[in-house]
Amino acid sequence: MAFIRYNTAISVLVVVGGHPFDRNSLAGLFEGMDGVAATFVDHPAAMQLMTVEGMRGFDALILYDVPGIDLRRGMAEQKPDVVAPTAEFCAAFLRLLDNGKGVLALHHAIAGWPAWEGYAEILGGRFAYLSGRLRGKDVVDSGYLQYVTYDAVVVEPQHPLTARLPPRFSLTDELYLFEVFHDSITPLLVADRRFRDADFFSAEAAVAHGRMHDNAGWSHAEGSNVLAWVKRAGNSPLVYVQPGDAAPTFADPNYRLLIENAVRWVSSDSARQWDGEAV
Repeated sequence: MAFIRYNTAISVLVVVGGHPFDRNSLAGLFEGMDGVAATFVDHPAAMQLMTVEGMRGFDALILYDVPGIDLRRGMAEQKPDVVAPTAEFCAAFLRLLDNGKGVLALHHAIAGWPAWEGYAEILGGRFAYLSGRLRGKDVVDSGYLQYVTYDAVVVEPQHPLTARLPPRFSLTDELYLFEVFHDSITPLLVADRRFRDADFFSAEAAVAHGRMHDNAGWSHAEGSNVLAWVKRAGNSPLVYVQPGDAAPTFADPNYRLLIENAVRWVSSDSARQWDGEAV
């Protein structure tokens, strides 16, 4: 089993943009990692660096962005514009993954590039702000539930990402009722609760009609309780962590340890050599 090497010097590129967030709190999350240097870049400039050449000086790519959908329109009670990435960007990003660069995707990054189905396959699922098609079937918009307290349970205690974590710990954060591709992921953490539509609110009601915290007339199948997973994306190790909405989560010691483990693991040679099977 691989081990996390704490205090090792690591340089990561953190991509943000497309969704409001607390920049200082997110920056503080990385500043608390000894030896980790985080460079923040916003969209659209970030796309120029998400290439083999652009990432040459970085050990890993951190995604905390929502590209491809204009959420600002929803706040004005207009359906958000959805924009597909260019063919050049897609090709360059796929080459980066084939090159083996480690990726950590956090929270709302799972909603990125809704017009590019391949992006959902890369990350292992999708939070859908709008109803649409995915994997050959119609899917309704996803659900969200803000500021809920729940227990996170470790289901892969031997994996380096869960090193030093207690078997169970409490978080207060936003949860998603969304599409998870269980056939391509290895779950690491789950929430000790059921994910039922009656407990969540419609994302489309919020971003297309300006109705926050509304689930009137909205129906969604019961969803996955997986909070964090690991998978292969091309030749790259990829980790997705669903919690990560706000400052209290970024300050939580167990969450901070989980993210540091993830940053250090996806940056490691052992992660790049991982064959995709459970550790």
